[in-house]
Amino acid sequence: MRFFIKQQVMSLKDRFYVKDEAGRDRYFVEGEFLTFAKKLRIYDEHNNEVVYIEQKLWNFLPEFDLFMANEKVATVKKEWAVFRNNYSIIGQDWHIEGSVTAHDYVIKKQDRVIADINKKWLSWGDAYEINLYEEHDLEILLGVVIVIDCVISAARGNSST
Repeated sequence: MRFFIKQQVMSLKDRFYVKDEAGRDRYFVEGEFLTFAKKLRIYDEHNNEVVYIEQKLWNFLPEFDLFMANEKVATVKKEWAVFRNNYSIIGQDWHIEGSVTAHDYVIKKQDRVIADINKKWLSWGDAYEINLYEEHDLEILLGVVIVIDCVISAARGNSST
């Protein structure tokens, strides 16, 4: 399965849309404005909240918790690495390996690739292409991609993306 996340820049709230291969909106993400920690909510096409993301403050490296139905399902922690963007996903036994410059990532469970993420420059703007090889973790994987984008945006010093 393949999905695309396009981020809306220049809005008062963070807003992302997740489209499927046919270009249909499958999910949208809204962020709370004027909060110290990033707080984002992923909604399905019926406006049901499926994932809540909250940044943990006061950590040396970025860290975010993901919740589903008010239960924490994962913690995304950026790892210290030179020339790499690596993350641990605690609670899912996943690991993310990525390129600092290319914005390409591989998500692994043990030694098995379960998804890859590639930044694309499409005619309608920047987007992340997500290729999922295991459908059952779709919404958590989408949350992880949103977290990665938040970390990249914060590193660039751009709070609107």
